Amino acid sequence: MRDGFSSADDARVRLEQVGYLADEATALVSYLAVRLGKPVLVEGPAGVGKTELSKALARATGRRLIRLQCYEGLDEAKALYEWNYRKQLLRIQTESKDSGWEQVRDDIFGEEFLLARPLLSAIRAEEPVVLLIDEIDKTDQEFEAMLLEILSDFQVSIPELGVVEARTRPLVVLTSNDSRELTEALKRRCLYLWLDYPSVERELEIVRLHEPDLDERVARKLVEIVQMVRQLDLKKPPSIAESIDWARALVLLGAADIDRALLERTLSIILKHRADLDVVAERIGMKLPELGPREAGAGAG
Repeated sequence: MRDGFSSADDARVRLEQVGYLADEATALVSYLAVRLGKPVLVEGPAGVGKTELSKALARATGRRLIRLQCYEGLDEAKALYEWNYRKQLLRIQTESKDSGWEQVRDDIFGEEFLLARPLLSAIRAEEPVVLLIDEIDKTDQEFEAMLLEILSDFQVSIPELGVVEARTRPLVVLTSNDSRELTEALKRRCLYLWLDYPSVERELEIVRLHEPDLDERVARKLVEIVQMVRQLDLKKPPSIAESIDWARALVLLGAADIDRALLERTLSIILKHRADLDVVAERIGMKLPELGPREAGAGAG
């Protein structure tokens, strides 16, 4: 188990070794989060690598990843713990006649009947873990309030059992697509990191890291197209992961260039709405720059 980073540069190198290119701010926050034991709130548009950062931190530190996917209406029972009611009922039916209700009542609220959900699982883990609380902005402020005890003291209060303290301190990463303002109480407990779409050169590095077999000129054209697409008014701009998927698809197709025909055939790899497909095919198709093979042919003639 590799665990902590020795410096921000060590964090950057080790994240790169597991396939995540971290900029200076990301490497610094990752290092501080591990060394200070503080949660990290990562905000930014959808598809910029917030969730992937959590996975990379788990790989780089040798920790198990525990993920809580947030959604509207998420409550304590699904996030923290709940009781195994069927098992409790069965115990009541089999033992209450012989043992009496008082003894059975104490018995059915023991560890045997507790179903640990992601938050409690992270607190009770024997070895340090990475706890990913993904898309926290999809929950409500009541759920945020429930998190405060965990993020401040790394403990959980269970009325029937008392306080459960963390055996090891998890590395907590909260992600948000910035769809609503989070409470100041939550933000105070976290280090903060804003991730945005990368520059052309940075995204080209990412694509080449994940798909080194793609021709350099095709890779650059791919990235330039993706960057142009993100400037349009779309329902969902392409994510970095979709850029990588497109690069892999082009390698499989043996693409030596991205012309309008190939663009239209493969747009569904980076766009997932029909209206977006039509907009991009019309707006970007006419702007495709000529790449090396055609220029080389013209020069050779």
